[in-house]
Amino acid sequence: SLTQSRHSRHLGACAAALARFGRGDGDTGDTGDTGDTGDIGDIGDLAVAAEQLRVARRELGRITGHVGAEDVLDIIFRDFCVGK
Repeated sequence: SLTQSRHSRHLGACAAALARFGRGDGDTGDTGDTGDTGDIGDIGDLAVAAEQLRVARRELGRITGHVGAEDVLDIIFRDFCVGK
């Protein structure tokens, strides 16, 4: 059915985001050193991880019906003429 297809698509996107989070994809600051150096790479790694979790949460929200401010803004800017 259409609903099952939509749920499957969103669950797949959620799983992909969580897999990227688990693998640490986008890791730009890893030098192989196990110590926390506090450099900008560490902050970047955290930002990438947070983004992957945000994407996963949004995909689950699309299944459960949770609509966040970001989703509303996406619709407004996509469907309405703002600033013309």
